Amino acid sequence: MHRVAKLCSGKTLRNSGFSPVLFVLLASWHFDGMAQVSREPGAGFTSTQAVAGKTAYDQYCASCHGPTLEGLALAPSLAGERFVVQWSGKSADVLFSHMRRMPLQPVADPGSLAEETYTDILAYVLQQNGIGMSGDDASPMDATSLVGFIVPAIPGNQARAIGSTAGAARKSELLSDLATVTDEMLNDPSPDDWLIWRRTYDSHGFSPLQQINKNTVADLKLAWSAPLRAGDNMPSPLVYQGVMFFHTYPDTVLALDASDGRVLWRYQYEPQSRSSKKMGIALHGDKVLVPTSDLHVLALNAKTGELIWDHAITTESPMSERYQLRSAPLVAGNKVIQGIMSFRVPKGSFIVALDIDTGVEAWRFNTVARPGEPGGHTWNNLTLEQRNGGSVWVTGSYDAELNLVYFGAAPTYDTGPLLHPVNMEGVNNDALYTNATIALNPETGELVWHYQHLANDQWDLDWAFERQIVNLPVNGVMRKVVFTVGKMAILDALDAATGEYLFSIDLGLQNVVASIDPVTGVKTINPDTVPSLTETRLICPTAVGARSWPPTSYNPHTFMLYLPLTEGCMTGGPEGFKGLLTSGVGLSMRPHPVSSDGNMGRLQAVDLANRQLAWSYRQPTPLVSATLATAGGLVFFGDLDPSLKAFDQTSGKLLWQVALSDLPGSGLVTYRVEGKQYLAVVVGQPNNVARDWSRMYRDFALGRGIEVEDPPKGGAAILVFALDDSN
Repeated sequence: MHRVAKLCSGKTLRNSGFSPVLFVLLASWHFDGMAQVSREPGAGFTSTQAVAGKTAYDQYCASCHGPTLEGLALAPSLAGERFVVQWSGKSADVLFSHMRRMPLQPVADPGSLAEETYTDILAYVLQQNGIGMSGDDASPMDATSLVGFIVPAIPGNQARAIGSTAGAARKSELLSDLATVTDEMLNDPSPDDWLIWRRTYDSHGFSPLQQINKNTVADLKLAWSAPLRAGDNMPSPLVYQGVMFFHTYPDTVLALDASDGRVLWRYQYEPQSRSSKKMGIALHGDKVLVPTSDLHVLALNAKTGELIWDHAITTESPMSERYQLRSAPLVAGNKVIQGIMSFRVPKGSFIVALDIDTGVEAWRFNTVARPGEPGGHTWNNLTLEQRNGGSVWVTGSYDAELNLVYFGAAPTYDTGPLLHPVNMEGVNNDALYTNATIALNPETGELVWHYQHLANDQWDLDWAFERQIVNLPVNGVMRKVVFTVGKMAILDALDAATGEYLFSIDLGLQNVVASIDPVTGVKTINPDTVPSLTETRLICPTAVGARSWPPTSYNPHTFMLYLPLTEGCMTGGPEGFKGLLTSGVGLSMRPHPVSSDGNMGRLQAVDLANRQLAWSYRQPTPLVSATLATAGGLVFFGDLDPSLKAFDQTSGKLLWQVALSDLPGSGLVTYRVEGKQYLAVVVGQPNNVARDWSRMYRDFALGRGIEVEDPPKGGAAILVFALDDSN
């Protein structure tokens, strides 16, 4: 399965100089009558060949293109007008030549089948598209006779004369009935839908659906799956009125029937750079908002996939390859707000807002404070060209009542110039707005308030993840709170309107922060963890983080937070990997002292109302997907086993698990179509965390004398589960 998904990829085929999918150039409609092919005497194909071709197609081609040529997520339909445009008047032997170079399941190498098998498959495809000559009295087709097959120019009205099918009717109905997505829907979405990266503007990652619950989860089975192309990614699908909108590698957007995975439309963007991983897309009005690998934001028509506008984000640096769009866009009012990630680019990163109707830039906010501006004195007297960092990796949150959007900015990797203060009056080395929560007016980009969680971060211990907005009792009074959990697994809670510090919860997996001021939240650094070029020091957690990319989930009815955590440490000193930070220290991964029992992965429940840890579930393998909480009393996550698991939210009891065909690395989403609840996860498109923790887990296990088997490589796919209808 893994090899098939990889071999059926568009990149492989583009590099070979032809279409990115098997038979894409053969696509045509089914006709009521057979279009005759001009031919030399004796050319043709027989009914027997077409029958044999169907058998071979089912075995070698259907996994990518569907059992009836209808197309799946990995590859488009083999029924479409493109054939007429591409091949009218051309010789069929050219088709045959292309076909032999296509990857096929389960054969690893293109061209591995017998010539007779290829001609049979071609005969079947031609027959199903109403093109060619067949019959018991026709001559058998072979590679030589194909030179005589000239594909006819079929009239356009005939090419469109398709007999209606149930699938086509459902496809038409799903898209034509799709209502525009309004501000009201985004602020109060239907329980059936998953409209935003974490479902709601407050980033809870919580669903009110409860058909799948503690009593029924044991009957959860695979409902449908669709192969995808393998590549770096960490996507979360969106689902609206039965349509799944999905950003997959490489820079491809799919609209699928969320009940069975049937492709409704596909949009392929060709970036002028290497494709990079994405968290997702956004919906508003009639638009699908899409970030690309070369710093464009696109607006596609939600019903057709057609391009509405394309905006190229400009930068102040010529090193455009060091900028990326990793997060899903955030729509707030009439603005599409996109965070920018950068790697050691002078002047650092920023957040940009575009007009949703035109794509024109409305404002931008620089996450690295500039000289002479608020916060500009916090960069150790460095010039603007010497400052960098502040990447915005993760989608922001939005509170319409307060009219504020909240983003987190990462630290800088250029830590050397900030290690020691310059001791100038009015100058410090805090490095704003790194590791800060930034609250902006979405209409103007004005900074309303900020709070820096960790100043002058020397270990890449980001506070760059989602900001969750909750109503929470604080000292007996209900407050609107925005909180976040950084890599050190410390939770900071702030007043959502003002940024006032409220409280912190340390989950006990770090040794960098010695104490936290209960009034201000200012953190005192443990002097034994300050970078040293002469002494090796234990730093917990690692630069990957005790918590990292996998998003948390929160149940607003119980005030319970569910955190995916990994227990690990690193040493910093004269030895080790020195490619990350510029202080000169080397980094080496180490097991966490609490992991001596062999467990690295932890699902931790936190009672925010009482500010205390609740239950935890520990296991050998790290957690690498988002957690998902539901009103059915469940919390789900995916791990390196690889498996998908469901737990009782109250007790932490494991209620259900299923082995996955490849590593998960995405957001988990749940939705309902026609009264049936589904649970979706993407596998085989792992993020950095999955790879980093996989290596560390293997090293840790080997150090304990435990052999670790390679996880299955079933290939990239979206897997969708539902309750077994037979019960």
